[in-house]
Amino acid sequence: VLKEVEVQEPRFISSLNEMDNRYEGLEVISPTEFEVVLYLNQMGVFNFVDDGSLPGCAVLKLSDGRKRSMSLWVEFITASGYLSARKIRSRFQTLVAQAVDKCSYRDVVKMVADTSEVKLRIRDRYVVQITPAFKCTGIWPRSAAHWPLPHIPWPGPNRVAEVKAEGFNLLSKECHSLAGKQSSAESDAWVLQFAEAENRLQMGGCRKKCLSILKTLRDRHLELPGQPLNNYHMKTLVSYECEKHPRESDWDESCLGDRLNGILLQLISCLQCRRCPHYFLPNLDLFQGKPHSALENAAKQTWRLAREILTNPKSLEKL
Repeated sequence: VLKEVEVQEPRFISSLNEMDNRYEGLEVISPTEFEVVLYLNQMGVFNFVDDGSLPGCAVLKLSDGRKRSMSLWVEFITASGYLSARKIRSRFQTLVAQAVDKCSYRDVVKMVADTSEVKLRIRDRYVVQITPAFKCTGIWPRSAAHWPLPHIPWPGPNRVAEVKAEGFNLLSKECHSLAGKQSSAESDAWVLQFAEAENRLQMGGCRKKCLSILKTLRDRHLELPGQPLNNYHMKTLVSYECEKHPRESDWDESCLGDRLNGILLQLISCLQCRRCPHYFLPNLDLFQGKPHSALENAAKQTWRLAREILTNPKSLEKL
């Protein structure tokens, strides 16, 4: 499908690459949901503005005095000079719909209707979201300028420099913090995402293993009505646990049980307070828009899991 889109519109070049039998740029959201981030080339002559007025989002505005016609994305720039995430996504959605219509897999691939996002349902089992994005390397957003906190010794100056050089992505997708607000600048806004930075932070020790176990526990036991919890909540809490336990020895394999318990208890606390702050953007609440009853139900289920792990040394073998 992406190859067909590329033929129709060379600005949407597929950045999905297979490396070592896995795809770079493919995120596993749950056992049946996936997201492909499609990096667009040549963002060009835009200023990146994240003044905090749109939590978790930023806008791209034409640099003063630059002619709109100089941009590769000329027809997606609004009258006030913003590069519209929504307009780019709308064009991309049309191209993907045409590609699906043409392709030999027509019978097994369907576009998901009733959303402005580009989602494919495959064999009625899997959903793959394809999200246009810009990669921003070598700069760091103002809304994340407080990081790292000065009084916490983790992750150390070298790792901080690596993470900041890794930068962040700007995604064209519906932003939950803007739900219901659709002024033009807001629907033109891009969602900030820090996938590579987070992955780099969670290298070393048993951090990745810890996250894998938490994802498995979520998939098997916390897939609940109202979708209160996703794997990104787990990833976020691993980062907070790293701050609480800054020494590498705290992440030795022998400490895995302690780290899991710490994270599950922190998760219960977040669910009960109905707030889970984004690791890099603490003004952004990852539980925003989730039904309170779903969060309460998740807190009860998580407590059951934590109690089982705390009281039964062989619990993970059957969970």
